[in-house]
Amino acid sequence: MPVDHYENFPVASWLLPKRLRRPVEAIYRFARSADDIADEGDAQPTERLRHLAAYHAEMDRIESGETPTDPVFGPLAEAIRTYSIPLAPFRDLLSAFAQDVEKTRYADFGEVMDYCRRSANPVGRLMLHLYGDHDPRHLAYSDAICSSLQLINFLQDIAVDFRKNRVYLPQAELVAHHVSETQIAEGDPCGMWNTMMLKQIERTRKLMQAGAPLGRLLKGRIGLELRVTILGGETILRKLHADPGCVFHNRPVLTKKDWINMLGRALF
Repeated sequence: MPVDHYENFPVASWLLPKRLRRPVEAIYRFARSADDIADEGDAQPTERLRHLAAYHAEMDRIESGETPTDPVFGPLAEAIRTYSIPLAPFRDLLSAFAQDVEKTRYADFGEVMDYCRRSANPVGRLMLHLYGDHDPRHLAYSDAICSSLQLINFLQDIAVDFRKNRVYLPQAELVAHHVSETQIAEGDPCGMWNTMMLKQIERTRKLMQAGAPLGRLLKGRIGLELRVTILGGETILRKLHADPGCVFHNRPVLTKKDWINMLGRALF
C-alpha cells in the first residue's frame, strides 16, 4: 500500500462531488502505489520494473474483462467500468513511473515536458472524463495546469530528488547558468543559482496561468477544487520566488494558513 505523502492539492476531498470521491480515490491509490514502486524503499531497478510490469498486466486484465488479482485494482476496475474510463492515461502514468527508474537526467526542457505529458497530464484528463467534460479547449487547459504542478513539484523537491540521483532541471539550462551538480549536492545557492531558478519559476507560472481559466469554466465543487489546486501551485511558486535557495534548507510547503487563504480566495 502507498506510504503517507504530503500533497500540494486536495485528493478526493469534501470539495469534490460525493459521487466522484470513490473513483478518484481508486485512481489516486493506483497512481500513488505505482509511483511508490518507482520511488520508495531500497529495491533494485530490475525489481521495480518487474512490479510495474505486473501493474501493466493488471491493466491488461481489466481491458479484457477479467478480474484483477491485485487489491489496488479492484476499486479501479469498478471505476473504469462504471464510468467507461479510457485506459491510455493509466498506461501513460506507468510509462512515466518506469522512466523514473531508468532515466535520471533530462537534456532539455522538451524532454522534461514529455515526461510531464505522461506523469501529470493523464490525471487531469481522467478527472475531466469523470466530470463528463471532453471539450478539447478544456483538455488543453488541464494539460497546462497539470504540467505546471509537476514542474512545481520538481522545483520544491530539487534536494529530495538529488538524493535519489535524479535531476529534473534541464541539463542545458544548468550549463547555461554555470550551475553544477556539485553545487546541488552541497546545497549551495551561490553564483547564478537564483537567476536559473527564477527562469524556471517564471516559465512555470506562465504555464499555470495559461490553464487557470479552467478553474472558472468548471462549475460546482470540481471547479472549486481546481481553483484551490491552482492557488496552491501559485503559493508554492511565490515561496520559491521569495527564496530560490529554500529548496536546500526549508523546502516550501503549504501550511494550514495557506489552505485557509486559498479556500477563501477560491470561494470568492
